[in-house]
Amino acid sequence: MKIVFTASEAAPFLKTGGLGDVAGALPEVLSKIKGNEVCVFLPYYKKIKQNPEIETEFVKSFAVNLSWRAQHVGVFKLKSRKKKLKVYFIDNEYYFGRDSIYGDGDDGERFAYFSKAILESLVELNIRPDVIHLNDWQTALVPIFLNTFYLEALGNIKTVFTIHNIEYQGKADPYFLCDTLGLPEERTDTMIFDGCVNFMKGAILTCDALTTVSKTYANEIRYPYFAHGLSQVIEEHAFKLSGIVNGINTEVYDPNSDKALCANYSLQTAQKGKAENKRALQRRLGLPEREDVAVIGMVTRLVSHKGLDLICAVAEELMHWDIQLVIVGTGDAVYENRLRAVAQRNPDKFSLNLCFDSALASQIYASSDIYLMPSKSEPCGLSQLIAMRYGTIPVVNATGGLKDTVIPYDETTGEGVGFTFQSFNCDDMLDALRRALSVYGGDKEGWQKIVKNAMLRSSSWDESAKEYTKLYNDLVIK
Repeated sequence: MKIVFTASEAAPFLKTGGLGDVAGALPEVLSKIKGNEVCVFLPYYKKIKQNPEIETEFVKSFAVNLSWRAQHVGVFKLKSRKKKLKVYFIDNEYYFGRDSIYGDGDDGERFAYFSKAILESLVELNIRPDVIHLNDWQTALVPIFLNTFYLEALGNIKTVFTIHNIEYQGKADPYFLCDTLGLPEERTDTMIFDGCVNFMKGAILTCDALTTVSKTYANEIRYPYFAHGLSQVIEEHAFKLSGIVNGINTEVYDPNSDKALCANYSLQTAQKGKAENKRALQRRLGLPEREDVAVIGMVTRLVSHKGLDLICAVAEELMHWDIQLVIVGTGDAVYENRLRAVAQRNPDKFSLNLCFDSALASQIYASSDIYLMPSKSEPCGLSQLIAMRYGTIPVVNATGGLKDTVIPYDETTGEGVGFTFQSFNCDDMLDALRRALSVYGGDKEGWQKIVKNAMLRSSSWDESAKEYTKLYNDLVIK
């Protein structure tokens, strides 16, 4: 099976969020499955090009037409000994030679170029995959361009489009259809939605298989509450929709080898190791060094859909509990300011770290007793998987991938890996936290059982990669 995997970011080259984790780990695991050969295509961003640790070699240059524009395409290849995994970078200084990754006014044109440049590269490099796997709106135009312009040159390549977050759909003014994409008039109904060009709608209509990153999220996006306007489009194409839960890179996220920790630990030494890391974190953040107090950790973007409205609403109440709250992340100013005020009034209870610090994030995963993730919606979520890997017990809203991955603790059977609440409101979240703290403080044996369950849970990409490979094979033999 020859697979082309495309994304706008991928670890370890450049990562801004969960997509980067997925695009960094999944192709690697796919390439290890017998019979698979994987090529990854990424933008050659300035930050990648200027990184001395990333060695590349020039492959070829040519032009691609974007409507009336003829744009340069440079293809570079990662120097690597891996024969079954090749990484290509699409180079264009005008589109990618800037400090920003996302958020520019011409993002639509930048990633339209990237999508078409991928297909032109397949032609120029004589790569003929069985499947092209696309991820989110930044590569959503590939199946439209493929079906419109490249069928003769590339043949009947199957396409899989994965929605990592349906909130971000890739929207543009209607004139974009002709002026930038160069699509014929008969593609109007495919691309226009709610008065805009909608990249994601176009991919949903033209891809051969549609996936999301958890089974529950695949069901949720068929309903208006979760679909951000696309519920009817999703419902009409539900016959090709499936959910495959994400994994994590268990070599990167490993408490037994994570260099950011003051003390590494395994399942057998977790109780002692987590206690040492808790003391070190408390010392670093200026919190009282208490082994008995429950540390509640969050590594999150401070935005609405991550449940920050709930956190802000109950932050003062939590300060009356015998806990320590540690949050690291950045986001909307309204949440940063509200939480900053609470933290300043309660320096012995609340450490707010408005930054992105991967080492501190690892320390929070390892040092916390409870990991709070009250997301309003969560396609899959990786933080709860990382937390469990480090023996930190998740308390989550049972939505999307959180519902699929966090099985509630049952004190009767001793089964389960965390605590959940079913409705997005403050009272239910506080109730779930109380239940977790009750076991933590009143049933030490039960708590260690949950920690063991969490650390034994398999969160690797192996099973997910097998599911994707089966999906690819089923498409090809149709």
